[in-house]
Amino acid sequence: MTAGHKAGHRAGETTGETADGTAGDVAPQTEAQALAETPLTDWHVARGAKMVAFAGYSMPVQYADGVLKEHLHTRAQAGLFDVSHMGQAFLVAEDGADPAALLEELVPAELQALLPGRQRYTQFTNAAGGILDDLMVTRPLEELGRDRLYLVVNAACKAADFAHIEERLAGRARLERLEDRALIAVQGPAAAAAVAAVFETPALTTSPFMSQARATLQGAFRGADCWLSRSGYTGEDGFEISVPATAAEALANALTENGTENGQVKPIGLGARDSLRLEAGLCLYGQDIDETTTPVEAGLAWSIGKRRRAEGGFPGAETIVRQLADGPPRKRIGILPDGRAPARAGVEILDESGDKIGVVTSGGFGPSVGRPVAMGYVRADRAAVDAPLTLSVRGKDLPARVARLPFTPANFYRG
Repeated sequence: MTAGHKAGHRAGETTGETADGTAGDVAPQTEAQALAETPLTDWHVARGAKMVAFAGYSMPVQYADGVLKEHLHTRAQAGLFDVSHMGQAFLVAEDGADPAALLEELVPAELQALLPGRQRYTQFTNAAGGILDDLMVTRPLEELGRDRLYLVVNAACKAADFAHIEERLAGRARLERLEDRALIAVQGPAAAAAVAAVFETPALTTSPFMSQARATLQGAFRGADCWLSRSGYTGEDGFEISVPATAAEALANALTENGTENGQVKPIGLGARDSLRLEAGLCLYGQDIDETTTPVEAGLAWSIGKRRRAEGGFPGAETIVRQLADGPPRKRIGILPDGRAPARAGVEILDESGDKIGVVTSGGFGPSVGRPVAMGYVRADRAAVDAPLTLSVRGKDLPARVARLPFTPANFYRG
């Protein structure tokens, strides 16, 4: 987002146990709510996954190894994540229009310059410049169609996102929801070799970052048409693979049953997915970004194209362009609490006088860095790296400091 990302790709709520063995930031949905299932639900259960309610779906939060080991395995080797709950769709232009030009009416990214097979991260914005959702946009390889864009949106927002697109682009473009496809992410230093081995396509190991490739699954589902984007939401190298739902288990089996020279691909749950993206400094929609947060405040200005800054033409452009020029009133920061106590979402951030200057939006234990880490927003004048902070945790004032993001170096493939 998905950047990275669209994960957690990016959206929804993380529930259940986190890497330090404590409750996550967001409570699970009630049992009374009917939960949807992904094509891999039975596959997770058969492997001993602890299933929880997440964005309306039954999803694995962890397996027998636990969140800490799953997190570290992904950083050292490779992990498989089921992200089939996310929304996949083609945006198809009518009457020969460029679908990228149409979508630019809803997002601040420069999309018209996208070449076939290239991908970009962006956000739907509202009239105030707030973020309705973040998403990944790909101009597909030409054999998939020149009249369309491939979108991946967050699970918790997909109904609203699709309704928003259909309302705003009615008569000029249509959505083709890809509900017959699953989405599997493979992340970690061994991911590319594992994926290339399964598809018997060595060239995948040198596929550019934020690009799309196409390959057919071998074995029992030989010929299953898969679309692979070199992206993810853990800070590691890897792919997100759109696969026909009927072939999802075959792909998951192939990836996890065959080791590579770098080690085995293991299934990983939502708990480790959340701690991985937090260490990578990546936003979770509904916590770190929402309708009250602009891309500039969130540190996502890099995703706004130069032409779009000059021309505008997207919702909230006046506010966003002004913040690009003058600076935002608040900024998203990394936070390193002293000691071992994690600072969860909602913890108030105070200055030396005890006045509130911000709030934590995501926090927990960072297994790769061996200490608590967090992200949040503070007044722009208090956002300098290494500036001292105070966190009000359960009635106690704990010292902390502003940290540079990410907490762990990004390992995206750069060629």
